[in-house]
Amino acid sequence: MHDPFDIGEALTTLSLSGEAVTVFPAGWVEPLLARIASVDPELPHFVFDFTGSELPPSGKAILVASLGGNAKLQFELDQQWKTLPGQPMHVAAEFPPSCMVLNRRAARRVETPVGVNYTAVFRCNGKLVDLPLYDFSETGVGLRATPEQVFGLHVGKKLEGVRLELGPNLTLTADLEVRLLRPFRTFLLGEQVQIGCSFSTISMQMKETLERFVTSGAVERRAVAR
Repeated sequence: MHDPFDIGEALTTLSLSGEAVTVFPAGWVEPLLARIASVDPELPHFVFDFTGSELPPSGKAILVASLGGNAKLQFELDQQWKTLPGQPMHVAAEFPPSCMVLNRRAARRVETPVGVNYTAVFRCNGKLVDLPLYDFSETGVGLRATPEQVFGLHVGKKLEGVRLELGPNLTLTADLEVRLLRPFRTFLLGEQVQIGCSFSTISMQMKETLERFVTSGAVERRAVAR
């Protein structure tokens, strides 16, 4: 995993779940335990909370955490592990350049084709929002928006009754949860924000419909493991 968006999404999942991160400092016999207190994809950096453990020594460390089920995230950091002002057990770190996802259950993520109507329509703060879908899978969707359109959205926000239009032949209604907001810039569109959402509630019938749609290959331009 090399994409900062995917790395930030995985770290945000760990932060929201409170899952323990096992830290293996180079040269140490006993590992340390920490949790990810917060993630800021804009910098991008995240903050460890070592409360109840101790801080690692300066230098390299391998970090491993469970993403749920049989999936494990592993990455390496090399830093001073200096604490934040007034927070003696909190340490900030930049996103690792890459992560390994081990024993992962793969779910295909399909990019939406250009020139076809793939959108998500929902209400946020009393306003109707209509955003284009960047990609989708049976576990969630990726949206694209302008900075103005994401006003009122934040990681963890629930979006109820979202109408997903997946081309001309399939429309679904689902509840989503915002898992990641990542700003980026394109040559044609300028400043944009990528919004990663997971399905917070999904019926078995809808899941089966998405699985068939994703694996049909009819709209696939590029599929990657998610």
